[in-house]
Amino acid sequence: MIPVILSGGSGSRLWPLSRKLFPKQFLSLAGEGSLFQQTLQRLSFDGIGKPIVVCNEEHRFIVNEQLAAIGCTPQAILLEPFGRNTAPAVALAALKLIAEGRDELMLVLPADHVISDVTALGATLKNAQEEALKGNLVLFGIPAMRPETGFGYIKADCGDAGANAFKVEKFIEKPDAQTAAEFVRSGEYFWNSGMFLFRASRYLDELRTHEPDIYENCVLALERSRCSEGVTSIDRATFECCPDNSIDYAVMEHTNRAWVVPLSAGWSDVGCWSSLWDVHDKDADGNVLKGDVISYNSRSCYVHGNSKLVTLLGVDNLVVIETEDALMVAHRDTVQDVKKLVNALDAQHRSETQNNCAVYRPWGSYHSVDNGIRHQVKHITVKPGAQLSLQMHHHRAEHWIVVSGTAQVTCNDKVFLLTENQSTYLPIASVHRLANPGKIPLEVIEVQTGSYLGEDDIKRLEDVYGRNQEVKS
Repeated sequence: MIPVILSGGSGSRLWPLSRKLFPKQFLSLAGEGSLFQQTLQRLSFDGIGKPIVVCNEEHRFIVNEQLAAIGCTPQAILLEPFGRNTAPAVALAALKLIAEGRDELMLVLPADHVISDVTALGATLKNAQEEALKGNLVLFGIPAMRPETGFGYIKADCGDAGANAFKVEKFIEKPDAQTAAEFVRSGEYFWNSGMFLFRASRYLDELRTHEPDIYENCVLALERSRCSEGVTSIDRATFECCPDNSIDYAVMEHTNRAWVVPLSAGWSDVGCWSSLWDVHDKDADGNVLKGDVISYNSRSCYVHGNSKLVTLLGVDNLVVIETEDALMVAHRDTVQDVKKLVNALDAQHRSETQNNCAVYRPWGSYHSVDNGIRHQVKHITVKPGAQLSLQMHHHRAEHWIVVSGTAQVTCNDKVFLLTENQSTYLPIASVHRLANPGKIPLEVIEVQTGSYLGEDDIKRLEDVYGRNQEVKS
């Protein structure tokens, strides 16, 4: 059984914590480690192989770092140039297995869910395996316990109450509250978890029958892809022509071999802030308070403080999310609409939907401290043994001040070392590089000055991480 971890979502309904370049699956939101890491760590069952990870190429180095942090070595990483939903992502993984002469069961898991009862998950996997080995496509359905309008529903033939799996009769997308309440009363409906189990060849056969354009585009995209050291970069030009569709719409709603296995294991898709309120322990007033938060006479709130003190006074049912560059206050009943807020910010080309103040790179990270019209200050951290690209800027000069560690600096034809409290100046158009030759993290304060300070004013001349020369910010 091969886990296929789908890590391509943007998690926009969890803005402002979740950003396009560091979405919710890489955040620690419930328990230890990120949601992505928790997804991998809970798969410690017999018969589970090394995972295949499908992610956006923008997240490649975040994925590598989080895998290394938990000692997980995947059998493959598939890098999509952009998202085309779940049907193509799973098709690429299935085609890769078939090309290697392997037709195993594929356990398809989103990377951003919470499952609190791992023992119950293991028992359910056995039930699902029995059904998948018969040649069926298995969905994991969550028994609908309340009239939730943010989920898709599955209606199943539950005539045999003692069975471990039920044939799917139909799918219903996000009903209104009254319809959802009727579904719950009937006992015949499940929430669609987005988790699947099927044999690679069975999925591809069904996809070829019901969505041949996706199948054919994925075959061609994989053939034209570049592979190196277990990482496959999907061909951009071909994949751009691939239809955007989910497994549900492309296959499951059309096949006559869809079965649902009930999963009662403390599942949550943590798709919005109210979902996170649901999965956390509350205080005596029903509040979930994270960070430096003081609440007085306030009830049933979810508060996440990050960089400053947050106080509540006499309010109920609020979500308050504070980050260094953004503050969101919402009623808990409206958090499904956060995506609309993000869309409005995107329409204004606001950077707050793209990056956090902390931006992660394969060599480490940088943190924006101050921004002005002609200056910018960053706190740069370089991992031991890592180095930035050899680069130059057309419009800005830079000053580097070493806070801790040892820096190896390249500036034009000079290479020299700087230690704590030492500094250097890098003129406009100088060819330069920052490296950490030491065994502890290097911390540097960078002061940029010039007429243009955008990240796209970087021309990479040499890069050990294989990134493009021109930075597209």
